[in-house]
Amino acid sequence: MDLSVVIVNYQTFDLTRNTINSILKYEYPFSYEIIVVDNASEDNSLIGNLKDYFKDSVKFISSKENNGFAAGNNQGLRIAGGKYLLLLNSDTVVWENTLEKIYNFMENNPFVGACGCRVLLADGTLDKACKRSFPNVKNSFYRLFHIPTNSKEDNYNLDNLPDDGIYEIDCLTGAFIFARKKCLDSVGLLDETFFMYGEDIDLCYRIKQDNWKIFYFGEAKITHFKGASSKKQKSKLIYEFYRAMYIYYKKHHANSTSFFVNFIVYLGIVCLCILKLILNFFKKKN
Repeated sequence: MDLSVVIVNYQTFDLTRNTINSILKYEYPFSYEIIVVDNASEDNSLIGNLKDYFKDSVKFISSKENNGFAAGNNQGLRIAGGKYLLLLNSDTVVWENTLEKIYNFMENNPFVGACGCRVLLADGTLDKACKRSFPNVKNSFYRLFHIPTNSKEDNYNLDNLPDDGIYEIDCLTGAFIFARKKCLDSVGLLDETFFMYGEDIDLCYRIKQDNWKIFYFGEAKITHFKGASSKKQKSKLIYEFYRAMYIYYKKHHANSTSFFVNFIVYLGIVCLCILKLILNFFKKKN
């Protein structure tokens, strides 16, 4: 098997079906499989509907409980047989030639551990998460307070680099990570401590630490209908977003940073989380 595509589904039958169809509609010069992990969807029929719709063209795993996006992907990755592994969100549409272009790029560049593509939002604008620097105290401060910077080191979203280019970056979005199995065998699967956010940044960090390259391939595209599987759990997602910040910082930065800076960072994360939850509460009331 050349490529295994892993898709985690959570109560998004129509979107997941469209994602799978956007892959199946094209012919490829390589063998592939599609693995769908249902993360304990609560509508009682979704995984059955998908099974009926795709019959033998897709492999299905039905999880008894929702342990998060990272855990769901890992279930699929553990049975994947491809030499390349694609983590693909269930709310995406793959454009023509995208998989073939990146497959060929990976074949010709064996030092690349993972590759991403240009990710467009529903309105056609760039999802800036598809090409990023690793977050740190300084660039996170600039981003949080919308402070412009001309420093490449502090440019979190890499706005200075062309959207249609091909170049090395730090971090991809979990909506589309085309990884070499040999690389994941070395660095490990997604960290299941992360429930929904941060697992992509953590994985990319470990890939770079293991001396693999990560590339952005802007000539290939997908469309991402961002947040479609998570709209109904706003408060929990706010909490998980800031919890992911805490986990990532503690795991990769706290040991090399002073106690005072760590205290300020942790306090900031807690305060921002509480503020966002309060604002969300009043937004719901209105």
